[in-house]
Amino acid sequence: MEPGDAVFVANDHMAIGLFSSLRERGLQVPTDVSVVGFDDVPEAGYLYPPLTTVRQDFAALGGLIMQKVLLAVEDPETVTEDTPLPTKLIVRKSTREA
Repeated sequence: MEPGDAVFVANDHMAIGLFSSLRERGLQVPTDVSVVGFDDVPEAGYLYPPLTTVRQDFAALGGLIMQKVLLAVEDPETVTEDTPLPTKLIVRKSTREA
């Protein structure tokens, strides 16, 4: 692959829009450009080609956010640290091998 041959998009819905934009420019995914999204929305596997994406655990994210909100309500001076959540790369057909 050459530099600029792949795009990692902030979320899957933006990747869907990118698919359309690339098609309008006569480019094919993944032949010309590999595309990776983020979120693993339900329709990601049904796109053409199916979207490679990063899956996150929305239930765990929601629980963590609620914990931090409750801490902030109880003690507004509390500063919490960033808490990484596990993700998983779901490889589908919108990317090609190097």
